[in-house]
Amino acid sequence: MKILFQGDSITDADRDKNNYHNMGYGYPKYASEAIINRHPGTDFEFINLGLAGHRVEHLRDRWQKDCIDIQPDVVSILIGVNDIFHFAWDHIITSLEAYEENYRYLLTEIKEKTNAKIIIMEQFLLPVPNDNFTRIDLDPKLQITRKLAREFADILIPLDGIFAAACVEEAPTFWAADGVHPTEAGARLIARHYADAFDKIFLSIK
Repeated sequence: MKILFQGDSITDADRDKNNYHNMGYGYPKYASEAIINRHPGTDFEFINLGLAGHRVEHLRDRWQKDCIDIQPDVVSILIGVNDIFHFAWDHIITSLEAYEENYRYLLTEIKEKTNAKIIIMEQFLLPVPNDNFTRIDLDPKLQITRKLAREFADILIPLDGIFAAACVEEAPTFWAADGVHPTEAGARLIARHYADAFDKIFLSIK
């Protein structure tokens, strides 16, 4: 069973770019370990092709090679925070229309050219100091992500809400020091929800 992790630096997590079976040090590492432990005897191939700094348009540029040609059984996508940060920091504006068009393209290609189950993971932003101003751009794009999940996904992992709840129990910086890149605790939290989501679709693809 081939499971593909796609996204930006949160998925990349300092993986070895010369070996796409290397999971890096983030949630793909902990999620793959949990899935193996929960489903002994199943032959899994885990592939991590997250790339730091990427926006949804970059995924579109490499989607044929880095998704369709791979023909995964499950593909997860965690993208969108760079579309916000690049607007806030570099004044590179990803319009809502472009964000939806490019994301919709990714999902349509999966549906039309593979048999993969789709896990969409919400982009998220934790309320750490000095980063709340980017919410003005995150929130409408987050609504687009949720709309597309209703149309295309087998599972939505509502990470923005999950982290909002987690920040009641622990300070936001416990989960992500900069509000975006998870600490080990944050990565393990994502991984637990990922493994739970995978369990829901496992029997349908086994």
